[in-house]
Amino acid sequence: MSVMSQLDTSTLHVTVIGGYLGAGKTTLVNHLLRHAQGLRIAVLVNEFGALPIDADLIEAQDENIISIAGGCVCCSYGNDLILAMLDLAKLTPAPQHVLLEASGVAIPGAIASSVGLLAGYTLDGVVVLADAETLRQRADDKYMGDTVRQQLQDADILVLNKTDLVEAQLLGETNDWLASEFSEAKVIATEHARLPLDVVLGQARSGRPLPAQSELHHGNLFESQSYTLDGPVDVTRLAQALVQDELGVIRAKGFAIAGDGTPHELQVVGRRWTMTAVTEVPYTGIVCIGPASQLRADLIGTIVSEVTQ
Repeated sequence: MSVMSQLDTSTLHVTVIGGYLGAGKTTLVNHLLRHAQGLRIAVLVNEFGALPIDADLIEAQDENIISIAGGCVCCSYGNDLILAMLDLAKLTPAPQHVLLEASGVAIPGAIASSVGLLAGYTLDGVVVLADAETLRQRADDKYMGDTVRQQLQDADILVLNKTDLVEAQLLGETNDWLASEFSEAKVIATEHARLPLDVVLGQARSGRPLPAQSELHHGNLFESQSYTLDGPVDVTRLAQALVQDELGVIRAKGFAIAGDGTPHELQVVGRRWTMTAVTEVPYTGIVCIGPASQLRADLIGTIVSEVTQ
């Protein structure tokens, strides 16, 4: 039995994808659709022209919906995002996750707030892309700077894209600047917006058994480590510990039993975490995902041991 059938199926998780023009949002969305792993993803865009889906992924196109291989769809919301999201929930079969792509000049935090207005929708996180080559220049621009900085401020996960186009010194300086100015977000450096599905979408692994060992090697940049929870745990302490920078965790998810016997679902996105009581769980354990060079499996294992009661 899948988690989707065990947990509250009325809740549809939404990931907001933001970033200034040319940061790589289109590339990221197409990449995720190509690696959907059977997940039914719905992509909401302001207009189709703003986010061209790769032609070889398109199976059919109506006025407002593009059908994409693998059960995914792309919908245009124009000026009425709320109405489009309500219509989206009526699709059969229903999507399992929504990617809500903000326009290049939009403030992703404002769009994320709209998600919270709708019953049955849950914000999974705000992912903001930034062009490593032009970021500092645009952030200091007198016309666009305020918008760029607010986009960065709204991020749970900040994707520093196109790192292959900059020299190591500039990349280091940009990373230092981000850490100083936007410390609430966790930063991922990448090329061509190539991110694993499990890094961007919090529900991608739900219901699957935890891997026996590290299995997520996306171009050798990312790594996944799993941990079995053999008994009740201090769920709040576990969640709070996983957002510490020294662990290198970008995403974490899984299920745990609290000290009072209540099952919980864990989600970590950047520095934000939720631990939600649920009716039952398919397993007890967590999977942690992060850059291979930063993920500290040993420290995470120690924390898991310490919070087990």
